[in-house]
Amino acid sequence: MDVLAGIHPVREALRAGRPLDRVLISRGAPGARIQEIVDLCRGRHVPLRFEAREALDRASSGAVHQGVVAFAAARASGTLDDLPADAQLVVVLDGVEDPHNLGAVVRTAHAAGASAVLIPERRAAGLTETVEKAAAGALAYLPVLRVGNIARTIEKLKQRRFWIYALDEKGELAYHEVDYARPTALVFGSEGHGVHEHVRQHCDATVRIPMAGPISSLNVSVAAGVVLFEWRRKTGFSSIS
Repeated sequence: MDVLAGIHPVREALRAGRPLDRVLISRGAPGARIQEIVDLCRGRHVPLRFEAREALDRASSGAVHQGVVAFAAARASGTLDDLPADAQLVVVLDGVEDPHNLGAVVRTAHAAGASAVLIPERRAAGLTETVEKAAAGALAYLPVLRVGNIARTIEKLKQRRFWIYALDEKGELAYHEVDYARPTALVFGSEGHGVHEHVRQHCDATVRIPMAGPISSLNVSVAAGVVLFEWRRKTGFSSIS
């Protein structure tokens, strides 16, 4: 069972209709946002209990919970077969193992209109409470799909007519110079290694973010935000599949 700690993850899980076993609210927790969660629980018939803050500290294993903790069925990762047929944008993560970065990328990808985030079965962060917290509720709406091998997955996406663009500090074109073709898959690697060479070889093009200073790269979640919203601006895409 997953433990969701914090106002954003619990509220968005309720809004999205995710099955929740129960929700705990700290006694005396004030504010309109807490009341909204109470109202959502009552409207969706989710068991609601008011307990001492110490009980929520224990339930969340000391995580910052803002007076709200929920217990949900473990979130199952989908597969590439679960990608919607009309998907116009997917994000592929090659070797992102930091759960904070994964959660932040999921949040950004959802905001930019992506239909899914694809991660490998190995050498990738799992869908932990930390990821849920960093995603600020976006996991309730955007599926994270597990795939066996990134290079083979790219070839399968090509069979579905996706154009594949990998972010690389030595990319052929600056990210803002690209006329992105749809449907699009944007591939991002880890800060340490970037996109692996054997993965990069399967991509249609590599793009870079020009840097003004001596540091050659950005945090992957920041880089994803830069490129994803440029893709959205260039393509005029405004809705989620």
